[in-house]
Amino acid sequence: MNHLIKSKNSIRSTCFSALFLVIILASFAQAQNRDDINNRDILYLTSGGKLSPWQANLDIRHYAINLDVDMAKKSISGSTEISLDVVNKSDTLLLDLIHLYQVTKILVNNKPASYDQHDDKIFITSSTGFKAGNQKVYIEYHGIPPVAIKPPWDGGFTWEKDKQGNDWVSINIQAEGGKMYFPCKDHPSDEPNEGVDLKISVPAPLVVAGPGLLQGVTKKKNKSTYHWKTNYTISNYCILFNIGKYKVVKDELVTVLGNKVPIEYYVLEEDTLQAKKVIETKKRDNQILEKYFGEYPWAKEKIGIAEVPNSGMEHQTMITFDNKFIYKNIGGQEYSANLFHEYAHEWWANKVTNKDWGHMWIQEGIATYAEALAMFELGGEAAYDEIIAGHRKNVRNKKAIVPGEEATEEEVYSGGDIYGKGSFFMHGLRYLIGDELFFPSLKKLATDPAYTYDHFVTTTDVEKLFSTQAGKDLKPFFDFFLRTTQVLDVTIKEVGFQKYQIKVGNLMMPLPFEVTANDKTSRIVISKDGIIVNSALPPFVDAKGYYLKKVTWQ
Repeated sequence: MNHLIKSKNSIRSTCFSALFLVIILASFAQAQNRDDINNRDILYLTSGGKLSPWQANLDIRHYAINLDVDMAKKSISGSTEISLDVVNKSDTLLLDLIHLYQVTKILVNNKPASYDQHDDKIFITSSTGFKAGNQKVYIEYHGIPPVAIKPPWDGGFTWEKDKQGNDWVSINIQAEGGKMYFPCKDHPSDEPNEGVDLKISVPAPLVVAGPGLLQGVTKKKNKSTYHWKTNYTISNYCILFNIGKYKVVKDELVTVLGNKVPIEYYVLEEDTLQAKKVIETKKRDNQILEKYFGEYPWAKEKIGIAEVPNSGMEHQTMITFDNKFIYKNIGGQEYSANLFHEYAHEWWANKVTNKDWGHMWIQEGIATYAEALAMFELGGEAAYDEIIAGHRKNVRNKKAIVPGEEATEEEVYSGGDIYGKGSFFMHGLRYLIGDELFFPSLKKLATDPAYTYDHFVTTTDVEKLFSTQAGKDLKPFFDFFLRTTQVLDVTIKEVGFQKYQIKVGNLMMPLPFEVTANDKTSRIVISKDGIIVNSALPPFVDAKGYYLKKVTWQ
């Protein structure tokens, strides 16, 4: 986000003030002529939040997006057809599309429909009402997409040139939603169950990288139209494409269940020498992820990677990647955190999807914890401990990472702790219930149809799963660390000769702690009344760090 920064230095003269004002006004006037001036109008946009009754009444089945991309004007034009089911008869179909696009035609079941476009929404109305059942809504529109301010975090279109001067375009819309470029129901709780068709026309010889499988490329005069199709359900913010003068480097991966999956790396021609290492790293990373979370989720389609001019994102079956091909050495092996994290999202975000942005820690926290598991696989326990210590150290705890239901993406993401604190929570949960229960439960969450693909999850769903698997009520633990900013209040008090009392003032349930006394570390369950420890030296509590806590000596 753009934030105004006030200088600490005062303006010491009227002349300087006047000059400063002239410069600002001149800069603003110049900005009026830039393509990204519209960004001032979309800074407030975010995805999710409270669903209106009209949108709650809709179930999206399929999107068919057909767009022409004009590189010179940095504009798009075309249509989106939406197959949706109306749950109960309604006089209004409500869809989201930002005001930067002009809608020119709407058909419902091939018949012209009345509509009104305002407040970044399209209100399609009928005097006789839309009957319950399937409706086909066809919308033609055109406009200039917002330019991304700081992709992928503050999204939109990024119009760049590669080193050879070729057009290079990326799209990032997680924070703002699919409405940034196509009409949709912009809420994480509703994905197109029957997938998406994307037909994107670009000037030849540019190439379009998209989700699912490439159905074909048609060429007419100086343009190429790429038809991408996915039959899987897919999040709105993953319904997008990237454009570049790509070369497609191909390979194949055999999954843990023996399925052969194509690997396609859409890499700039100038970077093709880097492709082999990226693909081999991806294969290695896949082995780690499949070990803990089960088979690659999109085995019937592909493992896709697209090189982009900004940091990577988890776009389903076509994650984006750009870390300047810099790798870190872990246990003698090369590792890219950007490449691994976005790939982990194929399981955590794309396959296991939060029903509401209020539960975003599930996808971000567990994907971040997956990085810790990668460190363990590559560098052993020491590497795992190091990254977990970093996650613990960076917890800010300014607000709960589960703020409640019907939250917007901005409300949740702005806290930052969904990554590190979410990962550290999983680390503590692992210690609480033990590896023999934790890892099978985690894999069940990633593989059981009740929690995957069309079935979205909440924090309560995750808690109930782990509680059932552990055979104990873990809700107090989940609530304490995820729904509050509290940390455990541990007190150690000398109560006699070489005798210490250890209590936790705000203990939500009996918890196991590592207690070090007389140079020996034991796992001891501490309940409300605390424990007494005999030790020649002052004891340590949870020295390795499994919980967020504050230790006070009395």
